[in-house]
Amino acid sequence: MALYRLSEAARLLGVSDDTLRRWADSGRVAVEHPTGGGPAGVPGTALAQLARELANIPSDGAEAGSSRVSARNQLRGIVTVVKRDTVMAQVELCCGPYRVVSLMSREAADSLGLDVGVVAVASVKATNVVVEVPER
Repeated sequence: MALYRLSEAARLLGVSDDTLRRWADSGRVAVEHPTGGGPAGVPGTALAQLARELANIPSDGAEAGSSRVSARNQLRGIVTVVKRDTVMAQVELCCGPYRVVSLMSREAADSLGLDVGVVAVASVKATNVVVEVPER
């Protein structure tokens, strides 16, 4: 079973180390203390459950929002940059620690009211998604 150091778990959740420690102290997230005196850590299963909770992802895979869409890869964030020309718009969102860029028609960006500071959801639907596991 994977065990993540508190600082690494906090980074993965997009919160501060202090926030994660407070959650651990209040019992919101499980923390294990390995035998042998190693550093405390968050079990991978507990981290995954908390990440789903923070992202407001229902356990049955249903959509959490007020609309229904077929795309399951949704990232909620804040618009950080909007570049418009006469036909197209480039919209950048900051979704936790991730930058997501979308190209769309200017008409679509205008009708959605996309401007810096607006909360938006980036939906990604792809038949080919590569998953990588970094070496530890």
